[in-house]
Amino acid sequence: MISFLPHVNAALNTLVAVSLLIGLVAIKRGRRDAHQRAMTVAFSLSSLFLLSYLTYHAVHGPTPFQGQGPIRFVYFALLLSHTLVAIVALPFILATAYRAYRGQFERHRKVARLSWPAWFFVAVTGPIVYLMLYHFNG
Repeated sequence: MISFLPHVNAALNTLVAVSLLIGLVAIKRGRRDAHQRAMTVAFSLSSLFLLSYLTYHAVHGPTPFQGQGPIRFVYFALLLSHTLVAIVALPFILATAYRAYRGQFERHRKVARLSWPAWFFVAVTGPIVYLMLYHFNG
């Protein structure tokens, strides 16, 4: 019934990564409105991802990695780094969004220099973890 959610989650994370890149390019080009739209999309998709991810794992539980040999080490190293960065990044992402919402753009920019790379790392490594777990698993 919910077996489709990992595929949805990977797609959501991929779209988050694309939105983050669009937002970065937009702000570098001075296009504040486009940046705000792209980052709002990224935040919304990330929120949807988190809801979907938690729902899937609450119902389904963990999916064991079946790969053997060196790929097992690669998978768990990637999963560990992805998970730790996601946990640490979340409060910074929320602070960045809050500061933008409040119009505190200087403070927003300072936190974004830390939160954007972490958020992008999580958005890119998530689909890689998915591919390794569901498509190259054993």
